[in-house]
Amino acid sequence: MKAPFDCDIRLRLRRTFPPEPGTATRSASLADRLDFFSTGCWALMASIPSYDLNMGTSLQIDPYDPTWASGFERERDRIAAALGPLARRIDHNGSTAVPGLDAKPIIDIQVSVDSLQPLAAYAEPLIAIGYSHLPHADDATCPFFHRPANWPHTHHVHVVQFGGEEERRTLAFRDFLREHADVARDYAALKRDLAHRFEASDASARENYARAKGDFIERVVQIALAAGYPH
Repeated sequence: MKAPFDCDIRLRLRRTFPPEPGTATRSASLADRLDFFSTGCWALMASIPSYDLNMGTSLQIDPYDPTWASGFERERDRIAAALGPLARRIDHNGSTAVPGLDAKPIIDIQVSVDSLQPLAAYAEPLIAIGYSHLPHADDATCPFFHRPANWPHTHHVHVVQFGGEEERRTLAFRDFLREHADVARDYAALKRDLAHRFEASDASARENYARAKGDFIERVVQIALAAGYPH
């Protein structure tokens, strides 16, 4: 099973939210869509069942920690040294990349490469610096790596095509949350509401947690793309 907020979840949960008519002059349309989005967030939270976690500990959502940014920078440098020119760009993504946003204490990193194949070209250097890779059908679009090998993880790496759709979607989501504190607050509330319903040490439960966030993420991504993100 893959880890939360990875390309597997985004691809399998993708729904189309087409831009509304008139988004070329987008200010009013965007405001309307954000109002609808916020209302939908709370409806989504109410619709998700609660689970009894008698067997273990629920997922951990921490208040924003400013050291996440410096932690990314240190890991970026390690990855850059390992991959060399293979890494066209290395971005901090996910919730720890959004100042003020509560998050699981896992640093998500997106590495953009010119070609996802052969996978060994970047898998071997990443494994050499402590990452693990779980083979998955989505290796064709977004190979996923994590460290350490066992839960809890401290870092997630998502490899994507340089200039491709997955790269753009991830950065659009991040940039939109950075500039819309109200939406980021809704996302934090959703995550906290969901986290206590899922067992942290169970990989399938972590994937279900990611699935439960999928509609929220997809809606934000579509609004962000329609509004011209990423910057």
